[in-house]
Amino acid sequence: MKHDLPLVVDFHVHMLEEGVFRASTNKTVFTGFGANPMPAPRPGAVQLMHRMFDPKLEIEDMDARGIDMSVVTSSTVLQGTSWADAQTDLELCMRCNDKAAEWAAQYPDRFVGSFVLPLQDLKRSLGELERAVTKLGLRVANVGAQYGGAYMGDPVFDPFWEAIEARGVTVWIHPEGTRDPWFQRYALWNSAGQSIEEAKCLTSLVYEGVMHRRPRLKVVIAHGGGYFPHYLGRMDRNTLNRPDTVKNIGGRNPSEFLRSFHYDTCVYDPKVLKVLLERVGAERLVLGSDYPVGERDPVGWLRECGLTGADLAKVAGGNAARLLGLRARAAA
Repeated sequence: MKHDLPLVVDFHVHMLEEGVFRASTNKTVFTGFGANPMPAPRPGAVQLMHRMFDPKLEIEDMDARGIDMSVVTSSTVLQGTSWADAQTDLELCMRCNDKAAEWAAQYPDRFVGSFVLPLQDLKRSLGELERAVTKLGLRVANVGAQYGGAYMGDPVFDPFWEAIEARGVTVWIHPEGTRDPWFQRYALWNSAGQSIEEAKCLTSLVYEGVMHRRPRLKVVIAHGGGYFPHYLGRMDRNTLNRPDTVKNIGGRNPSEFLRSFHYDTCVYDPKVLKVLLERVGAERLVLGSDYPVGERDPVGWLRECGLTGADLAKVAGGNAARLLGLRARAAA
């Protein structure tokens, strides 16, 4: 598919690293963190997973879909590493980051690489963040919603956000998945569960004051931010009833921070995307397909949702280019 747009950037594209994937088998949310072990991928999933190991296959699909560049991120629901001890977590994260840097170096006009961190251990994380940015040239931090029960706004992560702000790195938040076993029924971890995790993470970042103290942060949230953008009226009402709850954000209403974030378009429902457009504006949305399992024509889907002209160009690639410092035109 060809699209007459200055630049098309897919911000929600997954990759896998063979050693990390093997080490993480039956230890992630995909199998209930081992409660529901799976000896082999379900029929139909093998070919999709196979494509996440090979940059050439991903580029084939990008060309077929009219995607100029992809922000490639480790699929943490399949190979998240926070199950491991801190040192093993670091070693596995380094393997992921080396692989992402390899893809980006091999195809610099097609891939923007991201890095994962062992955020159960801040000292190790800050060291790997420095290596990923300065030595590997990676531009995006691929972060989960929480680590060890602490959501990303928790004060324990303040050194991380300080380093991110100092480096000007863009943060991509994609939950590793809820550990509550109830969500394993009917694969709810991947539907309602992810959306709840995203709402909890963004709420944490607002109420703990991270976005208030650091307005220059560039944070992109997967799946359109889950439930967070759609129920802030009740939070604002709570500001009146319990003003002590907004002590970390200068007494402001939580809804004032909606535009502190960027949101991808991976919501699967045109009505939801239209609400996002109304609430945050086209300049706060980035195209996200959830490759390889999501929209096969993500730009066409944006058009079906009513986006045209300058707004379509912003969402399809312009906003991502601004966040990442990309050239106006990428691959031929």
